[in-house]
Amino acid sequence: MPVWLREHRWRQTAAAVYLSLPVRGLRVTPANIFCTDRYLKVSIPPFLFEAILYADIDDANSTAKIGNGIIFFTLYKKEAAMWDSLTLANASKEKLQYLRENAVLKAHEKAKEETESKKVTKQEHKKYALEATMKLEEAERKRIEDLKEKERQKVTKELELWKKQQEDAEKQKRVQKEGELHQEVEQLKEKKKEKMNKTRIPNEGTSKMRLKATKGCHGSRTMFSEDLKEEQLPAPRSAATIKINFTSRVFPTALRESRVAEEEEWLRKQAEARRTVSADLSELEDLKEEEKNPDWLKDKGNKMFATGNYLAAVNAYNLAVRLNNKLPLLYLNRAACHLKLRNLHKAIEDSSKALELLTPPVPDNESARVKAHVRRGTAFCQLELYTEGLQDYEAALKIDPKNKTIEKDAEKIRHLIQGTTQDS
Repeated sequence: MPVWLREHRWRQTAAAVYLSLPVRGLRVTPANIFCTDRYLKVSIPPFLFEAILYADIDDANSTAKIGNGIIFFTLYKKEAAMWDSLTLANASKEKLQYLRENAVLKAHEKAKEETESKKVTKQEHKKYALEATMKLEEAERKRIEDLKEKERQKVTKELELWKKQQEDAEKQKRVQKEGELHQEVEQLKEKKKEKMNKTRIPNEGTSKMRLKATKGCHGSRTMFSEDLKEEQLPAPRSAATIKINFTSRVFPTALRESRVAEEEEWLRKQAEARRTVSADLSELEDLKEEEKNPDWLKDKGNKMFATGNYLAAVNAYNLAVRLNNKLPLLYLNRAACHLKLRNLHKAIEDSSKALELLTPPVPDNESARVKAHVRRGTAFCQLELYTEGLQDYEAALKIDPKNKTIEKDAEKIRHLIQGTTQDS
């Protein structure tokens, strides 16, 4: 049987009631106090204080202060008036029981409403956080695309400048060669003139002397044969060895055919990637050679997924991503594992990363892009974010409009969104 606490003091104004309840020697917490608009109870087993109040109070704004062995209640009245007594007098047992049960029922309903309100608020916070995360990812993606575009424009300008320089150099060489050729032609003309002067026909006196001198000789010899003797043929060219030195290069093309700026940028990025991999994987030196191959790890993860061992598959894909974070299929397969394990936010992240890597959209990666949209849409729907999920399914349908399964799932999501809208 409970021990009733009868000793209490109270006073009132037109707006509030002030109640003092002595609880000396007892340990009181807010959980021991129960109050509604008409019912007040303090339960400290085995002690009990209960009061069916004379009129309604504002239980939301009323307060209770615990200290120095006293509970001091400040109960604000819903209607300004002076009470005849603190509790309801001359009430039957049935009415008192009804008031108690009604107070408990109201307290349960209020607690249920608060729980539902907290649940809705939490869901809204989650949705807001997801939207904020997606906006940040979109902004980051846009920033990266802008950087890529700036770099592309910069490289294009450098390439055009290099081409212009090459054309100017070729033009200068061509002009120089034409000048040299012109000089050679002039020299040949001069030599030809000198030869013609030497072979010019002499005067009559000289010709007579030459004719007399040639009498008695063989008929084949003439004055022109004597001139030919005087002309001597040029000496043969001297032989020499030409040494050719080749510049050592990483690329198979010749230096004159290469794009130096682009090649140096590519080599720098490759060196940075090797340094990053060496630094990140220094702890993985004990692994076997095949375990350091991302493709081998991907196949292993696929086998684990097929046998239902999703955690082991996730571990294999994680290591493969650490070895090479540019393979979209690793993120796509890991997203499927996260869906099975109900890691929905991680599934969304991996699907988004796979879509980011599956650029530009070409026929060869259509199947992978469809899977990425479907898996991300499924994760959104399981988080009850049906609008975002429908967007992904519609994106998948644009890529593969003949896929009846995706079309049926999209129709189901539309019905869910319509039902949710009607309920609200």
